[in-house]
Amino acid sequence: MAGPDYTLERTEMVRTIESHAREAGLALRGNQIDPKVLEVLRAVPRHEFVPEGFREASYADHPLPIGYGQTISQPFIVALMTDVLDAGPNGVVLEVGTGSGYQAAVLAQLVRQVYTIELIPALAGSAADRLSRLGHANISVRQGDGYYGLQEAAPFDGIIVTRRSRAYSARHFSSS
Repeated sequence: MAGPDYTLERTEMVRTIESHAREAGLALRGNQIDPKVLEVLRAVPRHEFVPEGFREASYADHPLPIGYGQTISQPFIVALMTDVLDAGPNGVVLEVGTGSGYQAAVLAQLVRQVYTIELIPALAGSAADRLSRLGHANISVRQGDGYYGLQEAAPFDGIIVTRRSRAYSARHFSSS
C-alpha cells in the first residue's frame, strides 16, 4: 500500500521558499533561488527524512526533530544553502552534519558526488540506509567527527556545515 503522495505539499513548500527568497534578496542573485534548486526541492520527498510522527508537518517551513537532539533544517534554509553553494553538475561537495540525509539528497540531484559525515552513529546509519533505499548512488555517508573535514576525499568544490538548526555554507574549500 502506497503512502500519501505529498506533491501538493512540496509545491506549497516551494512557493513559501520563493516568497522568503524575495524578502531575503540581499544574499541571492536576482532575489530568487536558482530554479534548478527549486525543481529539486519539488522532487525530493522530504517526508521520507522525518520521523513517522512528523510526516504531516514535513513540508512546513520550519525545522523538525529527528532524534538525538538534532533537527532537519527548515526547507528555506536548505534551499538558501544549496543556492549559495552554487556547485555545478561536476561538483564534489562535503556536508558536515548528515542528520536525516535530506540536504545530501537535495545536493545529490545537482552535483556529481556528495560526501557527508555525521557524528551520531545511529543518525549516520539510518541516513545511509534511507539514502540507499531512495536510490542515491552518488552519496557517501561516513560516521565520524567532521571537525577536520574528510581529507581522503578532498578537495571539495563546496562545503556545507549544519549543526542542529544552524547551518553554514562555503564554496571552493578543501578540507585540509
